[in-house]
Amino acid sequence: MENKKLNSFEALRKIQFDNLAPDPVNYQEPEKKPEKQYLEAHFSNKARAGKTVTLIKGFKGDGALLKALAKELKKHVGTGGTVKNGEIIIQGNYRDALMEKLRAMGHEVKRVGG
Repeated sequence: MENKKLNSFEALRKIQFDNLAPDPVNYQEPEKKPEKQYLEAHFSNKARAGKTVTLIKGFKGDGALLKALAKELKKHVGTGGTVKNGEIIIQGNYRDALMEKLRAMGHEVKRVGG
């Protein structure tokens, strides 16, 4: 490598090191895809001031994968939600739509309760 002064970020970006990926700027780590899960879709309004929520229970695996799944489900139905105690809590009664989406993703889903 030449002994030149780097005057811009563009010049810095062009430097290649032996132990890095060929293009470190555009490198993306491959996404982890969750394995097939046996999940339960619940409907509840207890302990939530009468507000209706859909619960997805039974996910086994990494917390990051659970959060990613929750994000995708929230985006699918266009509403808010959270992850608590290994459960996905989606605001509103979207059990049928979520079950359909989870099955399309390759999971087995069982409807529990009313």
